[in-house]
Amino acid sequence: MAMAMASAISLCFVTLFALHSSFFVLTVAATSDNPEFVVELDRSNFTDFVSKLDFLIVSFYTPGCGHCKRLAPEYEKAANILSKHNPPLTLAKVNIFNEANDGLAGSDGTISIKIVREGGKNVQEYKGPLDADGIVEYVKRQYGPASVEINTLEDAQNFISDNKIAIVGIFPQFSGEEFENYTILAKKLRPTEEFFHTSDAKLLPRDKSSVTGPLMRVLKPFDELFVDTQDFDVDSLEKFVQKSIVPTVTIMDGDKNNQRLVDNFMYNSNSKVMLFINFSSEIAASFEYKYRELALLYKGDSLSFLMADIDASLHAIKQYGVKDGQIPFIILLSDKTKYLKSNVEPDELSPWLKRYKNRELEPYIKSEPIPEHNDEPVKVVVAHTFQDIVFKSTKNVLLEFYAPSHKACKQLASVFEDLAIAYRSDPDVIIAKFDIFANDLLHDFEIWTLPTIYFKSADGNISRYTGYATKKDLRDFIEKNRSKAADEHSDLKDEL
Repeated sequence: MAMAMASAISLCFVTLFALHSSFFVLTVAATSDNPEFVVELDRSNFTDFVSKLDFLIVSFYTPGCGHCKRLAPEYEKAANILSKHNPPLTLAKVNIFNEANDGLAGSDGTISIKIVREGGKNVQEYKGPLDADGIVEYVKRQYGPASVEINTLEDAQNFISDNKIAIVGIFPQFSGEEFENYTILAKKLRPTEEFFHTSDAKLLPRDKSSVTGPLMRVLKPFDELFVDTQDFDVDSLEKFVQKSIVPTVTIMDGDKNNQRLVDNFMYNSNSKVMLFINFSSEIAASFEYKYRELALLYKGDSLSFLMADIDASLHAIKQYGVKDGQIPFIILLSDKTKYLKSNVEPDELSPWLKRYKNRELEPYIKSEPIPEHNDEPVKVVVAHTFQDIVFKSTKNVLLEFYAPSHKACKQLASVFEDLAIAYRSDPDVIIAKFDIFANDLLHDFEIWTLPTIYFKSADGNISRYTGYATKKDLRDFIEKNRSKAADEHSDLKDEL
């Protein structure tokens, strides 16, 4: 299933590398010796339970999802700690593998964590840490006021640190339109940002001026260290924050202190330019100078820039299909389109980006080579043939999204092979597979467990298979959902 939880994307890119789930699910019930503090909810009890609470955290999960399995013990530990909070704070979970649970708290059937307020009237995405201690700290902050008042120098020292972003509203009095708009912004952005307010700007670090406001200040550990605005239109405030919290060049080097900035980079709506190099190489300094120069040139031009140490982002090589000998490389993500240049030199950065701005670059698609011979029972689909074999085909297509090294995919391989052999003499049915790690997925299929199986009937209907991984069940599913192949008067013939 598609994943909407941005904090889980601390992996820095919206990728499919979080897929480590199994096709078969084993659930173990809690015992009295091992009580569960996370509350299990579903459609039968969700609305009634939520309506009685002003504040609740809900994890929407699937039992077979590897990410969900890794989160579960941390989530349970945090739930235990938060149950002792005054007042007790509740963590809940909903199994979205059961499609009946779709729509709860705005869930669209995707893996996510939601912050549910006011009995379900206000729902926001959880964008905090995923370890127990981090969950506890984040949840406590989300439960408290959207903006915390700074009255003393000690408050400022406790709340604002040199290596974190803090947003502070400076007001002569805590009332009026400006303060109300600031509070609206704080409530909206509180899942990711920390908000404070004060009537004494002299308490704040980095500037001892006697401004009285109304004024909003963003304190940050990079670039100019703080920026101010006096435009208290809510939309303007939000745009100002989103622009201010992203560095001119975001550095991804594996340092946890930088992870928040990497997340800000990814959440930002700008197109994203990412340079991957070896930070310890002799050319790193030259790259950094040229890249920062480029970022300053295009600052404010709907582009955000990130520079990543290849040792801290090895998954990027696999994700983008880049070989070891093609590093350094630069990639630009714009909407759903990618542009990539490998073996890039420092002096090539600016001309390459200029070509992008002039719309002279060809999009990049990661794809396995098109098979010269595709006559095995299970047909191989790659990114470059996906459209033709799946969507343009006038046949019924059962397609497995898989990873060759995945345990559950290996277990399914022989079943899929036998199924394909059984349909080999049926000209209207194709049994096929698509390596999710070796190819870009260019179409909107929800895939967050492996293997995932979809069926496209000859008349174009698409459905996901959720039954047992047996030849009989798969065959029954095909026969139930198949439709007549190409019109007998059509001259179109599909060839693999």
